[in-house]
Amino acid sequence: MLPNRRPVVLMWGALALLAGCGKQEAPPAPAPVEVTVLKIEPRDTPIVLEYVGQTHSPQEVNIVARVNGFLEKQAYTEGAIVKEGQLLFQMDQRPFIAQVNEAKAAWDKAKAAHDTAVANLNRVKPLAAQNALSKKDLDDATGSEQSSAASLAGAKANLDTAELNLSYTTIASPLNGVSAAAQQKVGAYLNPANSQLTTVSSLHPMWVNFSISENEFATYRYQVEKGLIVPPKNRDYVVEIVLVDGSVFPQTGKITFVDPSYNPQTGTFLLRVTVPNPDSALRPNQYVRVRVKGATRPGAIIVPQRAVQQGAKGHFVWVVSPAGKAELRPVAAGEWHGNSWIITQGLAAGDQVIVDGSLRLGPGAQVKATPYVPKPGSAEAAPPTPPPGASLVVFFEKGKATLDAEALRQLKIIAPLIKAGPNPADVTGYADRTGDRAANLAIANRRAAAVRDMLIAEGIAADRIRVQAPREVTGAGRERDARRVELTVGQ
Repeated sequence: MLPNRRPVVLMWGALALLAGCGKQEAPPAPAPVEVTVLKIEPRDTPIVLEYVGQTHSPQEVNIVARVNGFLEKQAYTEGAIVKEGQLLFQMDQRPFIAQVNEAKAAWDKAKAAHDTAVANLNRVKPLAAQNALSKKDLDDATGSEQSSAASLAGAKANLDTAELNLSYTTIASPLNGVSAAAQQKVGAYLNPANSQLTTVSSLHPMWVNFSISENEFATYRYQVEKGLIVPPKNRDYVVEIVLVDGSVFPQTGKITFVDPSYNPQTGTFLLRVTVPNPDSALRPNQYVRVRVKGATRPGAIIVPQRAVQQGAKGHFVWVVSPAGKAELRPVAAGEWHGNSWIITQGLAAGDQVIVDGSLRLGPGAQVKATPYVPKPGSAEAAPPTPPPGASLVVFFEKGKATLDAEALRQLKIIAPLIKAGPNPADVTGYADRTGDRAANLAIANRRAAAVRDMLIAEGIAADRIRVQAPREVTGAGRERDARRVELTVGQ
């Protein structure tokens, strides 16, 4: 029987394997990752704050009939620009002319009676002074003159009223502006129930109203107090108007009114801009974008949008260490600046932030850096989009699931920004505190659906709107907070 050699063979095989391994060379180091970097250079940066606004006419005058009668003529073209004093409507004047003639005849009669009374009094006075007539005759003559004078004054007042009513039959524009549609047709009988004829709205200058949230207002004021933002001298902000086609209106405006009262319905403060509109290019109730300029952020650090990423612990960027390796750096991102972020914490002058090539990076990866140069016409030229976590709250009346005018206005503001951005939107309804629980949850769902449907109507794809399960509100708090829908930009 041959001896068992298996252990010996295995041992020599293992030794041979170890010897072979000792002769293998270490794998080559991975090639450096090619990246583009932006060297941080803090600089004073103008701040441009952008909002959605709506134009309003400073004067919207309702043209109404001031007397009763038949409408005889419409003398203007609906929707046209009209001048002050231009004829708009003509009412049938014949009844009013007759009233003027009647009042004129009554005045003539009263004047004749007064003239006679005056002449009689002038004859009685000297005779009474000579005791040729009694004191009673003088009193009668005096009373007759005074009575006829009062009748003459009343007749004159009636004549003035008749002439004024006649003038009201000619209805002219009280100002320069744009005319609205006629509310009454020729031949209609005008009375207090249907006296509204049209509206004339002034166009020069034009008002543009926009709102700023309570949080944004407080943040801006805090940063001004801390010197993080320097407002313009005398708070003289310059306001630029951007039209719906993206073009910039040639005239700039000024902020002329800031509502001192906080609106609890919308959670905002109202601001008003007055802008010259000499060519009547702006019309009332247009939606425009408002760019507020003039403030400066001293020593601002600005990083391109795509260089800033977001993880479970917040925003971060990749930087190049002095050893030429990639490092992950947490940062605090402030507001948008065009197509870039303003970084408020985490970066300093001289840091090299990686803009392109970060997808292939890991901590400690060796990099080959080249300077970052923005490409004209690239995607960076796209308008800013709301960052993840941006939110909007709309409120509903108790027991109702219909969007009111203010809710529609707010949704129209944020819808284009969500549509232009890459992030979906989460819609969450909140149930009323009191009443039947099942019914409250059902109406919360309907409110969320109303917000969703409105966003879809504004052109946002249905698969980018995520309706969440309704939430119940318990405990103390404002009653209206339990009748709200929150719209939050997701990730």
